[in-house]
Amino acid sequence: MKNAVALILGGGRGTRLAPLTSIRSKPAVPLGGMYRLIDIPISNCLNSGVNRIFVLTQFMSVSLHNHLNNAYQFDNFSGGFVELLAAQETTSSESDWYQGTADAVRKNLVYFNQSDIDYVIILSGDQLYRMDYRKLVETHIAKGADVTISCKPVTREEARGFGVMQLDDHGRVVGFVEKPQTDQEMDRVRTDPDWIRTQNIDPQGRDCLASMGIYVFGRKLLNELLKGSTYADFGKEVFPKAIENYKVYTHLFDGYWEDIGTIRSFYESNLNLASENPQFDMVNGSNPIYTHARFLPPSKIGQATINRSLIANGCSIGDGAVIENSVIGLRTQIAPNVTIKDSIIMGAAYYDEELPTEVDTDIPLGIGAGTVIEGSIVDLDCRIGNNVRIVNGKKRDQTDLSHSICVIRDGIPIVVKKSILADGWNLDEQV
Repeated sequence: MKNAVALILGGGRGTRLAPLTSIRSKPAVPLGGMYRLIDIPISNCLNSGVNRIFVLTQFMSVSLHNHLNNAYQFDNFSGGFVELLAAQETTSSESDWYQGTADAVRKNLVYFNQSDIDYVIILSGDQLYRMDYRKLVETHIAKGADVTISCKPVTREEARGFGVMQLDDHGRVVGFVEKPQTDQEMDRVRTDPDWIRTQNIDPQGRDCLASMGIYVFGRKLLNELLKGSTYADFGKEVFPKAIENYKVYTHLFDGYWEDIGTIRSFYESNLNLASENPQFDMVNGSNPIYTHARFLPPSKIGQATINRSLIANGCSIGDGAVIENSVIGLRTQIAPNVTIKDSIIMGAAYYDEELPTEVDTDIPLGIGAGTVIEGSIVDLDCRIGNNVRIVNGKKRDQTDLSHSICVIRDGIPIVVKKSILADGWNLDEQV
């Protein structure tokens, strides 16, 4: 894979993941107690032998840049790198902002338009899955493809939320329908289940092939398609052109894959990691997930009750605490008699004694005694007092995003990063 380079698209503003994306880009959102979303595609690249990686983003890129700089440093002999390419707005024009996925790649062609690069692997920065990209490139080469699109078999109902491929009898892509809704559209993009079986995949009633947003282009062709064009989006503009004039094929994938596009999908994917039989298992010795190496002590746990949960390093959990079906992030300090159920606690980026400046509150980082948190997400560096109650007792689905401390999205309360909740604070009374 020395002749391949990866481009990871950081996505747009991520409004559906707000408020988690109000102060950071989507790929920088914490995952699984100690990772970031961007660690997933980067780890897939490194485990696949791809060590030249560009990350393209433009919104709230500071924390993402810090994470990449701290986590991915290569020696001088490997030739590898992970480099952030952030769009910048000038005073004279707004044209430097990325207008879409294809526009983002076009504006950075100079970085990978090199003679020793034959293949460009384009990835998304907000998906949870494990894939060997070597097999993807092997499919691309074996079929003599100009473009290869990684696809996952889905049911007709699932297909309504994806771009779906239409194939000819030889498996070549001849059409593409974005989020088909009608029976007529579904029939148009239907794939014969017998053909899916020839790819060593059991169709199990699935007769549509959904694009995963993972592509391989020949470098020269990608340059030809984009240079001098005005294409903004791959799905809506580049692929119709490529399908019409070039050989476009699919690479089928049938493992776990989740697009982390909403608060609900983020919440459920994280909690699934803590289940007895997670759909995505973080324990994989041959294909580890890489991240920022931190020198933290083991977590200290008192006489607490913990079931089906992930506890990251550097935590302290007091006597009488009850933690069920939850993810507890780095450095989380949990006082005695705290109850946390079905929740994601992202932890802290530092300990109180490491603060460079004094914080104007007596409430320490972490969760105070007697607090109850259920079905919620608590972002980084929050200070939650004693006997606080973060429970959506009124079963509200949404609240105003402008609230500075806590908002509800998809029925899930989210405590905003660095919030301070005074003793006795109650979600149903305050929000």
